[in-house]
Amino acid sequence: MALTDIGYSSSAREMSPAVRLERDGDIALIFIDNPPVNASSVAVRQGLAAALAEVSGDRGISGVAIIGAGRSFIAGSDIKEFGRALPPPELPEVLAAIEACPWPVIAAIHGAALGGGYELALTCDWRIATPDAVVGLPEVGLGMIPGAGGTQRLPRLVGLPRGIELITSARRVAAPEALALGMIDALAQTDLRAEAIAFLKSRGPGKRLASRMIPPAASSAEIEAAANAALAKGKGRDCVAEAIKAIRLIETTPVEEALALERAAFQTLRVGEEASALRYNFFAERAAAKPPVAADPLPVALVGVVGAGTMGAGIASVVLAAGLKVILIDSNEAVLARARGSIEKTLGDLERLGKLGKASAAERLAGLETGDDLARLAGADLVIEAVFEDIAVKTEVIARLGAVLSDKAILATNTSYLDIEKLAAASGRPDRFLGLHFFAPVPRMKLLEVVQCAATEPAVLATGFALAKTIGKLPVPARPGEGFIGNRIYARYRAQCEYALDDGALPQEIDAAATGLGFAMGLFAVSDISGLDIAWRLRQSKAASRDARERYVTIPDAVCELGRLGRKTEAGWYDYDRAGKPVPSPAVTELVKANAARHGRPAPEAKAISGAIMGAIVNEAALLVEEGIARSAQDIDVVLVNGYGFARHKGGPLFQAARLPPEEVVAMVDLAEQATGWGFRRGDVEALLAGLRASN
Repeated sequence: MALTDIGYSSSAREMSPAVRLERDGDIALIFIDNPPVNASSVAVRQGLAAALAEVSGDRGISGVAIIGAGRSFIAGSDIKEFGRALPPPELPEVLAAIEACPWPVIAAIHGAALGGGYELALTCDWRIATPDAVVGLPEVGLGMIPGAGGTQRLPRLVGLPRGIELITSARRVAAPEALALGMIDALAQTDLRAEAIAFLKSRGPGKRLASRMIPPAASSAEIEAAANAALAKGKGRDCVAEAIKAIRLIETTPVEEALALERAAFQTLRVGEEASALRYNFFAERAAAKPPVAADPLPVALVGVVGAGTMGAGIASVVLAAGLKVILIDSNEAVLARARGSIEKTLGDLERLGKLGKASAAERLAGLETGDDLARLAGADLVIEAVFEDIAVKTEVIARLGAVLSDKAILATNTSYLDIEKLAAASGRPDRFLGLHFFAPVPRMKLLEVVQCAATEPAVLATGFALAKTIGKLPVPARPGEGFIGNRIYARYRAQCEYALDDGALPQEIDAAATGLGFAMGLFAVSDISGLDIAWRLRQSKAASRDARERYVTIPDAVCELGRLGRKTEAGWYDYDRAGKPVPSPAVTELVKANAARHGRPAPEAKAISGAIMGAIVNEAALLVEEGIARSAQDIDVVLVNGYGFARHKGGPLFQAARLPPEEVVAMVDLAEQATGWGFRRGDVEALLAGLRASN
């Protein structure tokens, strides 16, 4: 039997719809069979409780093995249950039955043992896993803490400092590392079921409960250092502090009392704001990744990328990393050489991080061809255009590609702002054309906007979503429109920040308002990183077509005219100290105050700044849904969290807005309208948020 070929005999008895009991000589085998990942649902818990009750009274057995049928052990609890009252029996009751079982119990792990699944394994006397299994306690990543003994049992196996790191980081641990750390006891080499039974018999009849163990020795200084490091990384999140508090009960509190305190903290956190936001994100991302049309994707093995600049090289890197072949085309030989070096470095970094699977960076790089002739792409299954963001340049390249590609090939553009329907028409194959809008830096950014044009065939759209999954990106559907979803909202966000600047608020004050809402960095800090000259050139290119009635803020131009272009010139919206840390700039402060004095407007307070920003975002989101560019409020939050740095543990701007009184949201939109003036359009914000309010 193969390591993961786990099954049960025809004599197995059903203990619940998700649990079966079987005998192998004097060993009882409890199979968990709750596809697709054996989540610890109520049916699993009921079946385990029934099976444990039966085997505990069976004097004809000497041990128990708990095994996951299908492709996994238990990949975690059923996340749908977390937002409401948990149906009995709750997991701690089941785990208490494992500890009370008179016979030793072994967890036979393949696939994933995460969250409640790993807590169940920790309650068993022994743990054996296949080499490709993963274990861990990801609850902190969901805004909670382990609630079924994880904070009390794991640190007793690995030590308190390591337990703090593992639990607060929520990281998944591969089986070989888990063995080295003491999280499991053995690796199965050929047959998980047989080796689990043999291991159990070799250890004799005694129990070995992690909850009764003395943790490996660690000094107070080591424990404090681990706790302080976790708190610093947690950035004030309650679940991190509560996890550390629960773990440190081991030092002072009897285990039964500590387990009760852990459970109480878990129950409070699981219905709290952060856990609700993270659950919302979890389901929103799953929904976003489903294509809006039902169709089978087309096969893609060879991908062409046209344009070897930063974006093109990044796209080629992630496609190669996924094991597909790539032909990278650019007319500039020097640019191609730089791209190849960048791709080689990216693949090397991914290999060092263990993100290439069993392949090496050299093996992946062998799948890359480069050249300057578009005709070399004639055999490609899909080609992604990533040339300079200029309508004339892109139209020419796409027209040439349309002529040289096979009739079956799909053509995609990486445009951010240009009229994608014009590009589709230029291709001569609008039915096999779509947008694949990647975000920079491509190897790090998870988001991919998949843009469906008017004529895009369902199978072509499905292929875009399938490619996203293959290369590890999170696809979100969008329809044509300037900036699609993310950049269009970001433009309104940027405008509100600049209006506040125009009214006399300083960059650091506006950035503080933005980070207070949930953005990882404020607009001006981000602009200094990307470079102020990029937006400056864009403003200059649009100057002739700008409506004179539009509110235009001149301070960004004035800052650029001073030669302050961001971090690359060591001065932008901020000055930078010797350590590279941003500090408020007297020169920028002088510009802002002088400008405000000329206008005679009072500088807005922090609440008004953040209110106008939120109002602009929510209003533009409503317009996007009304116009059919975005499918839902949830999709928009997914874009802003995964592409624009909004805090995942805050759910998203629309999630946040839906939890506010409607009149408060209206007031925020009013602030945005007042700041914008001419050209502001109001969307149906209440209709947008009604669905979120109902589900939250």
